[in-house]
Amino acid sequence: CPGFDAIMKILPHRYPFLLVDRVVQYEQGKQAVGMKNVTINDNFFTGHFPTRPIMPGVLIVEALAQVGGIAMMDPDDPKENFFFGGIDGCKFRKPVVPGDTLMLKVALKKMNKRFGVAKMEAKAFVGEDLVCEAELTLYMGN
Repeated sequence: CPGFDAIMKILPHRYPFLLVDRVVQYEQGKQAVGMKNVTINDNFFTGHFPTRPIMPGVLIVEALAQVGGIAMMDPDDPKENFFFGGIDGCKFRKPVVPGDTLMLKVALKKMNKRFGVAKMEAKAFVGEDLVCEAELTLYMGN
């Protein structure tokens, strides 16, 4: 599995927008499972919401997309980048709060290398509980 240095090599994101702490399963071009430790120190909690901190759903989807990028990109060829192309069928099932560990599971369903388009199934869990799911479309490019 790619360590943190490899994550930094593959993903262009940096603090405060790097939302993947660790990769625990990895098959390049097929699937990846990443983790995000959610802490009260995450900068979005000061405004979302001060009296009941909840991780914004769009950031959960962004974390899933980052894991999707790890799954689809070649760590030995980091010259390419990836961008969001679409989010379909997104559902938020439960709130994610400080102290939770997000398990981010992404599996490629279709990959068209010629056009640089990937469709993937993405699911986020806290423990056994499904907290978010979506079908993501990512585009490769420069």
